[in-house]
Amino acid sequence: MFAEIITIGDEILIGQVVDTNSAYIGKALNSIGVSVYQITSVQDDKEHILKSLKEAEENADIIILTGGLGPTKDDITKHTICEYFDDTLIQNDDILTHVEALFKKYISTPIMEVNRKQAMVPSKAKVLMNQNGTAPGMWIEKENKVFISMPGVPYEMKGLMEYEVLPKLQKKYKFPFILHRTILTYGAGESIIADRVEDWENNLPHFIKLAYLPSLGKVRLRLSAKGDNKKIIKDEVERQVSLLHELIGDIIIGYEEENSIEVTIGKLLEEKRQTIATAESCTGGKIAEQFTANAGASVYFKGSIVSYATEAKIDVLKIPEDVIKKHSVVSIEVAEAMANNVKQLFKTDYAIATTGNAGPTKGDSDVEVGTVCIAIATPNGVVSDVYNMGNHRTKVINKTMNKSFEILLKEILKN
Repeated sequence: MFAEIITIGDEILIGQVVDTNSAYIGKALNSIGVSVYQITSVQDDKEHILKSLKEAEENADIIILTGGLGPTKDDITKHTICEYFDDTLIQNDDILTHVEALFKKYISTPIMEVNRKQAMVPSKAKVLMNQNGTAPGMWIEKENKVFISMPGVPYEMKGLMEYEVLPKLQKKYKFPFILHRTILTYGAGESIIADRVEDWENNLPHFIKLAYLPSLGKVRLRLSAKGDNKKIIKDEVERQVSLLHELIGDIIIGYEEENSIEVTIGKLLEEKRQTIATAESCTGGKIAEQFTANAGASVYFKGSIVSYATEAKIDVLKIPEDVIKKHSVVSIEVAEAMANNVKQLFKTDYAIATTGNAGPTKGDSDVEVGTVCIAIATPNGVVSDVYNMGNHRTKVINKTMNKSFEILLKEILKN
């Protein structure tokens, strides 16, 4: 069974808004056994929406639209749906009561007639109550196909998906079981991994597919299985994961469904009652950001110094000026001093330091763009190395962050 997702809005097409709705809906549908056939983004234009609906009806069993359900004139989805289904708008009293209650409780300005029009819905639609906003969701069936329209505001759409759409779809259809298992690897490129697992990959059962998802210093290997027997699928996927561990266990650090590498590191530090700090130059605080994005990180993450300018390395981290002059600000010597000094400053067990030239032009050092030094201070000393991370600024920063996590994890597991 296939679904198609249509997101409506000029703001998506001009890049003003990133379409996160499709990603969420696709993942939510997949979790109940629905495969997404296609995702389409269209203008706030009646003819464009009508054409997309017609094509989606030919492709899929479930068609989901988001966007264009607001109270203003440029929100045309309801009127377009009426035209597509040869329908008219009628007032839904339950929605009107809901809208009036929201205004009374949360909005200080008087309710306007345009807001009351949110209660106008196609007569053929089943209304999906939006507890987080005024625009209702709509469910229309046609020849065993379902058309679902939801507002584009992400938190409103998510509420409707969770409490209305998914339960109704599961009640209406019998879906196959879909299982994804994503293995996280660090330290080897896609081609190297493919060579190491070639025989294993060639002998995968027909109902299991492997996808390589490389990303700046790490590669995710996603096993996807689909079928009617849940037990057979789960058992076989776990068996294949075990076989994979025998082949590349040295570079596997965990599973995407469980924890990211920074969460894995945090849990290890917490278990060992150890702590960490960072001194970042070329990564600009990105490593610290990854740690602090996780609830409870204050137990093991103590702080960060973003010593972006050379003066900050001297004045804040107390790197001797003569060391910088002798070796350059991008050097193993400076990276090690940064790591040791921030570790001492925050009184932690570990510290990460990064210094490099992310580009696009050279800064206070003459080293080539992409040159990065990473140092990890540990309870037993400091490890460091120099790397060439390429010539694209974002790529250099993200590869440095991922490499830092990879080295740190190895050091924590050693100690």
